[in-house]
Amino acid sequence: MKDKVIKKLIDAETKRQEGVLNLIASENYTSQDVREALGSILTNKYAEGYPGKRYYGGNSVIDEIETLCQKRALKAFKLSNDIWSANVQPYSGSPANVAIYMALAPIGSKIMGMRLDMGGHLTHGHAVSATGKIWKQVVYGVDEKTERLNYKELMQIAKKEKPKVLITGFTAYSRVIDFKQFRKIANAVGAVLVVDMSHIAGLVAAGVYPSPFPYADVVMTTTHKTLRGPRAAIIFSRDKFSKAIGKSVFPGLQGGPHVNQIAATAVALEESRTSDFKKYARQVLKNAKSLATSLEVNGWRVISGGTDSHVFLIDTWRQHVGGREASDRLEDVGIIVNKNAIPFDNRSPVDPSGIRIGTAALTTRGMKESDMKKIALLISDTLHNKNFSKTRSEVKKLTKKFHIK
Repeated sequence: MKDKVIKKLIDAETKRQEGVLNLIASENYTSQDVREALGSILTNKYAEGYPGKRYYGGNSVIDEIETLCQKRALKAFKLSNDIWSANVQPYSGSPANVAIYMALAPIGSKIMGMRLDMGGHLTHGHAVSATGKIWKQVVYGVDEKTERLNYKELMQIAKKEKPKVLITGFTAYSRVIDFKQFRKIANAVGAVLVVDMSHIAGLVAAGVYPSPFPYADVVMTTTHKTLRGPRAAIIFSRDKFSKAIGKSVFPGLQGGPHVNQIAATAVALEESRTSDFKKYARQVLKNAKSLATSLEVNGWRVISGGTDSHVFLIDTWRQHVGGREASDRLEDVGIIVNKNAIPFDNRSPVDPSGIRIGTAALTTRGMKESDMKKIALLISDTLHNKNFSKTRSEVKKLTKKFHIK
């Protein structure tokens, strides 16, 4: 690279990633093949429109790439093209969610989503998001005692508020979602059921987490979390909604698609169908359960008592450590997490009561349950202000043993 300044910064970030234990639940490591497609000459091409219906010439190859990506998306989740369509053009998850609501809910109407401080996402209607300004959010949360979804309460809220769209799929909820119950709730009030499976997509593709597709009307996923693809998104929709969603994505919200992203997504989708990927997904779950259990053994409260997926929350404030301080301390020794609100949190969002932990990235590096037990002890010691120098040394040993490929 001729730009030595940017090259130096890329090298610095490469070194940083290789030298830390990444427990951020929404991050992962792509394969070299995904990165090769993402950095390819495809980035040069403008392709407004859809395959066979472009506004620019010279898109014959691009049409093949996008069509292939659509087919691979359906295959990855075992979907029939007689029932489902896949729009692979969304730039990322947030604009994808906006496009869905634009297609399904009149401006000012109600969309029902989980509270941000209980595991929902900004784009599920939170007030600071455009989705909360354009539509009215009807909120639901978790049960205060169990810290799990209470489907009877959700039904009561839905019947009272009658939202146009019911959203499930979360960013910080560790338990299996009962999509069948959400379908019943949606049917009871005539709502469209939208599932945001951004976090669990790779687990669903591998068959280690229940699929939302038998029950959902629309499913959105980002492709860079457990699916190990580039930063992009896919909207799956039943045929009755596909045309409206297609128009909502383009020309309603976006211009030309990022064809390099689409090609990289196609690579990741093909990788997700391999036996190695399925083995990986199973290990993600094993590692999450092992890490959560080990942290509990070391005295830390895990929200809802455990996890059924790759993600879980830790209540650090119970031991008088704020979420921001916990995140900062851990980063200081080379363990990367994010501060996160816990259910019924009384502290500020900028310094909440907990941290969020995920095992997708470290599992990609090849770590197993025994490594999770070591990491749990390193986390505990760090949060208790113990053995910082020793912990840094142990982190370096682990990162040198397990490389980023």
